[in-house]
Amino acid sequence: MPDMELLDIELKDKEWELEYIDHSREIVRAIVFDKDGFFYFVRATRNDDFGNVVIVETAGGGVEPNEDYDRAIVRELREELGVEVEILCKIGTVSDYYNLIHRHNINNYYLCKAISFEERHLTEDEEKQFHLTTLKLTYDEALSEYEKCKESRLGRLIAQREVPILRRAKEMIDNLRGDADFTM
Repeated sequence: MPDMELLDIELKDKEWELEYIDHSREIVRAIVFDKDGFFYFVRATRNDDFGNVVIVETAGGGVEPNEDYDRAIVRELREELGVEVEILCKIGTVSDYYNLIHRHNINNYYLCKAISFEERHLTEDEEKQFHLTTLKLTYDEALSEYEKCKESRLGRLIAQREVPILRRAKEMIDNLRGDADFTM
């Protein structure tokens, strides 16, 4: 894997007023791509404290106690996308805030190559509360989906966090394609 500097991004929530932050959450997320150059995301339809919104974001979730990041990302991708992956490298970390729920998020992003797809194993909340579905998109389609998400406050928070990560992932994949030892 060609060396690229890890992204380290610190973001503020400008959508909701800051009252206080009372907890942090360690999160793993992945830009997942396949041999044909498609990217995989989840679409969530929410009707909760954040409003009635439809968002697109990378698959991932919270790191469980005593779980390392590699194990967490493999588990989350299996649950949400039903995909087995090869973890290629870390892309970076985005520290952001959800003022509405008083939370600081530490998002650890990885670049993962899809190996095979199986059945998803969604949690009850992911299935019934967020109605998670899988999206298979080109790079340009993914950018367009993030633009649509910016119509909602939550969507703007997610887009500001994920678009720089997606752009870096695309650079990394383009570099990999130029590497004679790498096979898509």
